Amino acid sequence: MSEFIVSARKYRPEKFETLIGQDNIATTLKNSILRGQLAHAYLFCGPRGVGKTTTARIFARMINCSNPSADMEPCGGCESCLSFAEGRSYCIHELDAASNNGVDAMKALIDQVRVPPQVGRYSVYIIDEVHMLSTQAFNAFLKTLEEPPAHAIFILATTEKHKILPTILSRCQTYDFNRIGVEDIVRNLRMIAAKEEVEADDESLHVIAQKADGAMRDALTIFDQTVAFCGKKVSYQDVIRNLNVLDYEHSFQLVDAFLRGDYGAALLKFDEILSKGFNALHFISALSSHLRDLLVSRTGGLESLLELPESLKLKYAEQASRCSLPFLYEALKLTTACEQGYRASTNQRLHIEFALMNLSFIANRTAVTMPAAAPAPAAQPAPLSRTSPAPARAQSAAEATVTPAPAVQPSPVAQPAPAQPSAITSPVTAQPDGAQDSQTPRRRSRSTSSAGTSIRSMMAAEEVRVEESVADSGVIPSDETIRTKWANDLADMYSSRARLASTIRSAELRIEAGEDGKTVVFLVQNEAQRDWIETNQLHQMEGNFRQILASSKIYLKVEAAEVIQTTIYTSDEKTKAVASENPDVAELVRTFGLEPK
Repeated sequence: MSEFIVSARKYRPEKFETLIGQDNIATTLKNSILRGQLAHAYLFCGPRGVGKTTTARIFARMINCSNPSADMEPCGGCESCLSFAEGRSYCIHELDAASNNGVDAMKALIDQVRVPPQVGRYSVYIIDEVHMLSTQAFNAFLKTLEEPPAHAIFILATTEKHKILPTILSRCQTYDFNRIGVEDIVRNLRMIAAKEEVEADDESLHVIAQKADGAMRDALTIFDQTVAFCGKKVSYQDVIRNLNVLDYEHSFQLVDAFLRGDYGAALLKFDEILSKGFNALHFISALSSHLRDLLVSRTGGLESLLELPESLKLKYAEQASRCSLPFLYEALKLTTACEQGYRASTNQRLHIEFALMNLSFIANRTAVTMPAAAPAPAAQPAPLSRTSPAPARAQSAAEATVTPAPAVQPSPVAQPAPAQPSAITSPVTAQPDGAQDSQTPRRRSRSTSSAGTSIRSMMAAEEVRVEESVADSGVIPSDETIRTKWANDLADMYSSRARLASTIRSAELRIEAGEDGKTVVFLVQNEAQRDWIETNQLHQMEGNFRQILASSKIYLKVEAAEVIQTTIYTSDEKTKAVASENPDVAELVRTFGLEPK
C-alpha cells in the first residue's frame, strides 16, 4: 500500500505564481526583493487556509536562493532550496507560537537570532499563530523585533490580528490576506482533479468551494473526503449527500410553491427537509441565500455577484424572470426576520412554518410576473361604478393587504394600442392616450435620495400601470362629479380599510384644471399621513379613481393641511380651549356658571 499524502500538502504552492487569490501580495513581495527593499519584520494576517504560512515559506526560499529566475521565483536547485525541501535548512526556522508561547521560548529564539546563517544571506524566522504569545513573551520580543541583526528577518503569521499588541504591529509591515474566491477555488480543484484522474462536474466543485468558505486548505480537505466517498467519479448528488448540504432544487421548488400560493406544498417540502436531518435554521438561511441570488439574477449588471456554475445561473435567471421585485423584496424581509427570531421562539418549527405561509400569501399581494401564454382577445374592461359590485369587492380585497408598493396584475391584452411601448420601461409611468411627458403633471412617489436607484424605485419600475386598462370616455368629468365619486365610490372601494376610507371621505378637495386634465388635490391632517399615502397608496388610488370616472385625464396629489397654532395667554382663553376640546368641561362651566381665575 503506497503512502497517501493529502492534497493540501501534496499540492502546496512552491512558487509565487502558484499562489491562489493573493496576486497583489505576491507582486509586492517580488518587487521588494527585486529592488532590495527588504524589511526586517513582516506580519501576514487573514483567515485560515488562505496561504499565509505558504507565502512566508516561498518568500524565505526566494531571498536565500542563489540562482533566482527572471520573474523572482526560487530555482529549486541551489543548496538553499534543496536543504529547505529536504527539511535540513539552517537558514529558515519555523516556530509554533501556540506551543512555545512563554518567555523562555522567546529568550531561546533571541539567543538563536544572534547566530549568522550558514548558507544564504538571511536567517528567516517564521512564527506561526503569533497571537498565542503571552504578553510577557511579546514584551521580551519587542527590542529584538525592532532592532534585529542585519541577517535576521521575521515573518509573523496570525488569524487574529486584533490580539497582537499595537507595539508589535507598529514594527512590522502588515499584509492582509483575503478569502479566496469561489471561482479561484473551483479552478484549482479542477486542475487537481485532472492530475488525480478524478471526474468531477462543475456543480460538485462549486458545492465544495462554497463549503470551504474561502479557505483553499479546507477545500482540498473536503475534496479528499469526497473522493474517498465517491471514488474516481464525483457526482453532484453524492457530494451533497456526503457533505450534508441542502440541494438547490429544494429552494427552486419552494419558490415555485410561493408563486402559486400553495402553502401546503411549502409545508410538506419543509417537513421533507427536516426528515432528512437538516437543521431548520440552516434551511431558512439557505432559502434567504436563494432569494438573494434570484434578486441578483433579476437585476441586470449584477452577474458577477453570482458565484454559481453556468448551468445554475441559467436556472436562476429562468425562475427570477417569473418573480417581481416587490415579491423578492418582501420575501427577503420575511426570511431575514424569521432568522432573527428563530432562537428566541418557543416553537421553532411553527415559527418557520408561519414564515412559509406568509411567503405563500405575498405572491397574491405583489405583482408577480408569470410566463405569458398566448392570450385570447378580450374586450376592454368596463369602468367601475357603484352598480358593479364584483370588481369593487375584488379591489377591496387587494387593498386589504399591506405591501410597501402594491401593484395590480394586468391583462396583456389591455394595452391601448398594440404598438404602444410597455408600461414597465420607466420607473415613473407610461403616458396614456398620447399625453406628452412635458405636459403631464406626474406625482407618483416621494424621492428620498438624490442619487442612485433604491429598491423602492426598482419596485416602482415593476408596477403595471392601472390607467392603461381604463376605458377612457374622452370626457373630463365636472367638478361636482369628481367630488361625488370621491366621497362615495372611491371611499366605498376602500371600505375594508376603515382608516383610509375615513381619510378619503373627510379630505378637503381642491380641483385644479390643467391643459390635459384635472388635478385633484386632497388635504390630509399631517405630513406623516401625507408621506405615507404619497409613498404607498397614491399611485393605486389614482388608477382606481380613473376607472371610477372612466377618464385617464385625472391626476391625484396629496397635501398636508396647514395647522395654525395660536398661543394661549389669559385664563379665559385657556378655559375656552379646554372646553372646546372636552364637551364635558364645557357643560360643567355652563351648568354652574363657573368663571376662570
